[in-house]
Amino acid sequence: MWRRLVLLFLFALLLSPVAARAQDDLVTGERGRVVEVVDGDTLVLDDGLVVRLVGIQAPKLPLGRDGFRAWPLADEARAALAALTLEQSVVLSYGGQRRDRYDRALAHLHLDDGRWVQGVLLRDGWARVYSFRDNRAAVAEMLALEQQARAGRRGIWRLDWYRVRAPEETGRDVGSFQLVAGRVRSVAVVRGRLYLNYGEDWRSDFTVSVAPREVKAFDRAGFPYAELEGQPIRVRGWIRRYNGPLIEATHPEQIELLSVVEPRG
Repeated sequence: MWRRLVLLFLFALLLSPVAARAQDDLVTGERGRVVEVVDGDTLVLDDGLVVRLVGIQAPKLPLGRDGFRAWPLADEARAALAALTLEQSVVLSYGGQRRDRYDRALAHLHLDDGRWVQGVLLRDGWARVYSFRDNRAAVAEMLALEQQARAGRRGIWRLDWYRVRAPEETGRDVGSFQLVAGRVRSVAVVRGRLYLNYGEDWRSDFTVSVAPREVKAFDRAGFPYAELEGQPIRVRGWIRRYNGPLIEATHPEQIELLSVVEPRG
C-alpha cells in the first residue's frame, strides 16, 4: 500500500502546479550573451564567465585531457547546446551552490523567450539528470523530462552505451556514471550507514550506500528506505568498487521509486 501511495504522490507532484513552478524558486543572477560553447553542458558568456549548466550531465569531450576518449554523441550534444544558445542573450538563476572549485557558475539558464535550457536538452535527449546534495532545485521536473526522452529513445537514449543498467551488469561499469534499476533484496543499517543490497552476497553484488550524515537528510525528506525490501528502484551515480560495485547516494533525488522494474534501454 505504501508504495502505491508514494508513487501516486510523486506522480501528482510531477504534474502539480508546484512542480511546474519549480523554476520559480530559483534566484535570478547574471545576464549575458553566449559567445562560446565548450561542450554539451558548459558555455562562456561575453564577460568571460564560464557557466556549468547545473543539474545535468551531457556526453563528455576530451577537452585536452590525455587519454580521455569522447563519449558517444558528445559532439552532437555540444552542437545541440550551440544551436540553442550561441550568440543568444541568457539569464542565469541559482538554486544552490553558485560556484564550483574552478569558479564556474553553477546555474540554470533561460533564454529571452523563456525557454529553460536544461529542460530543452533533457527533453531532446542530450543530457542526463546529474544532481548534487547542494544543488537539488527543479530535480523532479528534470527527471520527468529525462523520462520522456528515454521513453522516446531520443538523443543519447537511442544508444546502448547510455541504457539503464541491471544491477548484475554493474561490475563492468566501475568508474562510470550510470542509471541502475532493479529490486532491492535487503536493507541494512550498519553503524549508522544505510545499505540497499541487490543480491545475496553484499561482498560482491551491487549495493547503494548512504553515509550516516546523509541518512539524516533522507529521514528529513521522509524517504521510506526501511520499506524498500523487494521494491524496484532506479538509482543514479558514479559506480565505484567497495566489495562489489557500489553507488554512494548523497541525497534522496538520486533514487527513484518505480512501480515495476523498467525495460532496459
